[in-house]
Amino acid sequence: MKRVIVINAKDNVAVALEEVAPGEEIEADLGGQKVTLTVQEAIPFGHKIALRPLAVGEPVVKYGEVIGEATQPIAPGAWVHLHNLASRRGRPA
Repeated sequence: MKRVIVINAKDNVAVALEEVAPGEEIEADLGGQKVTLTVQEAIPFGHKIALRPLAVGEPVVKYGEVIGEATQPIAPGAWVHLHNLASRRGRPA
């Protein structure tokens, strides 16, 4: 069963298709390349999971578009949400 989905091959986050628990291994399909991650913390259904390390200020890409930037270092398998992401929604690019 698919646990996460990568919407666009340019994305650096996947979306949880169900709640995932810390320590679980998940596999994401990144444009035909399989990426295996260990989940770092509980991630709710519909929320973002980092596919690779993201540095402070680095763009977060979902739908193939930059949706915000990391406000702190984000490890692969970590939850990407308001606590570590500054959204670009409503702000000029």
